[in-house]
Amino acid sequence: MLTSKAEGAGREVIAVDRRSTFRQCPGCGHAGKENRPAQEMFHCVSCGHEARADTVAATNVLRAGLVRRNARQG
Repeated sequence: MLTSKAEGAGREVIAVDRRSTFRQCPGCGHAGKENRPAQEMFHCVSCGHEARADTVAATNVLRAGLVRRNARQG
Protein backbone atom coordinates (compact mmCIF):
# COMPACT_ATOMS: atom_id res chain seq x y z
CA MET A 1 0.00 0.00 0.00
CA LEU A 2 2.86 2.40 0.81
CA THR A 3 4.39 1.91 -2.63
CA SER A 4 1.06 2.52 -4.33
CA LYS A 5 0.42 5.72 -2.36
CA ALA A 6 3.96 6.96 -3.01
CA GLU A 7 3.74 6.30 -6.75
CA GLY A 8 0.41 8.10 -6.86
CA ALA A 9 2.10 11.13 -5.33
CA GLY A 10 5.07 10.92 -7.69
CA ARG A 11 7.40 9.58 -4.99
CA GLU A 12 9.80 6.66 -4.90
CA VAL A 13 9.97 3.98 -2.19
CA ILE A 14 13.35 2.39 -1.57
CA ALA A 15 13.51 -0.55 0.84
CA VAL A 16 16.45 -0.49 3.25
CA ASP A 17 17.63 -2.76 6.05
CA ARG A 18 16.68 -1.05 9.30
CA ARG A 19 18.99 -3.14 11.49
CA SER A 20 21.37 -0.99 13.55
CA THR A 21 19.73 2.25 12.42
CA PHE A 22 18.99 3.12 16.07
CA ARG A 23 22.52 2.22 17.16
CA GLN A 24 24.73 3.72 14.43
CA CYS A 25 26.00 7.25 14.86
CA PRO A 26 25.13 9.47 11.89
CA GLY A 27 28.19 11.58 12.72
CA CYS A 28 31.05 9.10 12.92
CA GLY A 29 29.47 5.77 11.96
CA HIS A 30 30.19 3.99 15.26
CA ALA A 31 27.52 1.37 15.97
CA GLY A 32 26.89 -0.34 19.28
CA LYS A 33 24.33 -1.03 21.99
CA GLU A 34 26.15 1.35 24.29
CA ASN A 35 25.08 4.26 22.06
CA ARG A 36 21.54 3.89 23.43
CA PRO A 37 21.73 4.70 27.15
CA ALA A 38 17.93 5.09 27.24
CA GLN A 39 15.07 4.03 24.97
CA GLU A 40 14.45 7.52 23.61
CA MET A 41 17.98 8.91 23.56
CA PHE A 42 21.10 8.33 21.50
CA HIS A 43 24.58 9.21 22.75
CA CYS A 44 27.58 8.08 20.70
CA VAL A 45 30.34 6.82 22.96
CA SER A 46 32.88 7.43 20.20
CA CYS A 47 32.27 11.06 19.14
CA GLY A 48 29.74 12.32 21.69
CA HIS A 49 26.90 13.01 19.21
CA GLU A 50 23.55 13.25 21.02
CA ALA A 51 20.03 13.21 19.59
CA ARG A 52 16.67 11.51 19.92
CA ALA A 53 16.92 7.88 18.87
CA ASP A 54 14.08 8.29 16.35
CA THR A 55 15.90 11.17 14.66
CA VAL A 56 19.11 9.15 14.45
CA ALA A 57 17.28 6.17 12.93
CA ALA A 58 15.45 8.37 10.41
CA THR A 59 18.72 9.99 9.35
CA ASN A 60 20.37 6.60 8.90
CA VAL A 61 17.42 5.19 6.92
CA LEU A 62 17.43 8.24 4.64
CA ARG A 63 21.16 7.93 4.00
CA ALA A 64 20.87 4.20 3.27
CA GLY A 65 18.05 4.88 0.81
CA LEU A 66 20.04 7.58 -0.97
CA VAL A 67 23.05 5.27 -1.25
CA ARG A 68 20.87 2.55 -2.81
CA ARG A 69 19.24 5.02 -5.20
CA ASN A 70 22.59 6.48 -6.28
CA ALA A 71 24.02 2.99 -6.80
CA ARG A 72 21.13 2.13 -9.14
CA GLN A 73 21.55 5.33 -11.11
CA GLY A 74 25.33 5.11 -11.35
